[in-house]
Amino acid sequence: MPGSTNGTNGSTNGSTKAMGALTVGGLVVVTAYTVALGGNGWLWFGWVVLGLLTLAMIVTRS
Repeated sequence: MPGSTNGTNGSTNGSTKAMGALTVGGLVVVTAYTVALGGNGWLWFGWVVLGLLTLAMIVTRS
């Protein structure tokens, strides 16, 4: 397949990048919410879970 490396396809790479962008965007949103309205533990918990899922995708892709 053109453009593939190490047996991975472009959709895997694209989904990992999308997940990373979602994680960074989530951090921005949770931080803005915390600054504007005060901390919410559930939002931070959700962001940590999202970050761990993103990290797992990156590690398993390698």
